[in-house]
Amino acid sequence: MVSQRGVCGRSPFAVDLLVNPQVLASSSRYRIVGSYYQGSVMWMAQRKISNTLALAVLGLLREQPMHPYEMAATLRERHKDSSFKVNSGSLYDTVEALVRHGWIEPVETARDGRRPERTVYATTELGQGEFVRWIDELLRMPVAEYPKFRAAVSYLGALGPDRAAEALVERAGHLAQRIEETNTVLADTVGSGKVPRLFMIETECALHAWEAELAWTRRTIAEIRDGSLFWPKVEQTEQGWTWSAPTSPEGTTR
Repeated sequence: MVSQRGVCGRSPFAVDLLVNPQVLASSSRYRIVGSYYQGSVMWMAQRKISNTLALAVLGLLREQPMHPYEMAATLRERHKDSSFKVNSGSLYDTVEALVRHGWIEPVETARDGRRPERTVYATTELGQGEFVRWIDELLRMPVAEYPKFRAAVSYLGALGPDRAAEALVERAGHLAQRIEETNTVLADTVGSGKVPRLFMIETECALHAWEAELAWTRRTIAEIRDGSLFWPKVEQTEQGWTWSAPTSPEGTTR
């Protein structure tokens, strides 16, 4: 049986043309993977501060004035470090940026025993308004976040079927463990009534995303193994670079 063929028009190294929807969609009206959708579907304003750690700082300071060390400790205690990348350097840089733009302000300097003095900050009226507008905008508008896993998946073909399946099997194991641990945390907090569900809603959101990713990963592993997700044969002809579906031992095209 004659193999199905398609002209790629690029070198076989351009694996992204075969598996990356961003490349396939680049000539269409709507870019499915990208920084915007044409028309009125998506538009994000440029903000003076774009680091989402600033959201965590503003959220904490809405409760009460704090110094940066207390902010970091509170975020970790509330498991917010799974939603925000929290470290001393980035936190202090974020606080300085918020002060510079007038979103927060120092209100006092406190000393606890022999420890160094710590500056306590509070939100300003401008900062409170920006916080609410920013949250509203992020909830309404999906934006391109360029996750590393999707970047790797776009070049899945570079590994070959066996190695790709092996890598995905290992990832599935890590995802299953993460899901189990997160379910335990939710049961101990929300499920036990110790914490309102709204206070852990981002953990619930992450859990659903991991469950969906695990389902996709397991399905893709199965499709690699049964051949329904095949690695095309790519070769150069007079017409350009072409691909064809592999042929089974019975001589039929998959």
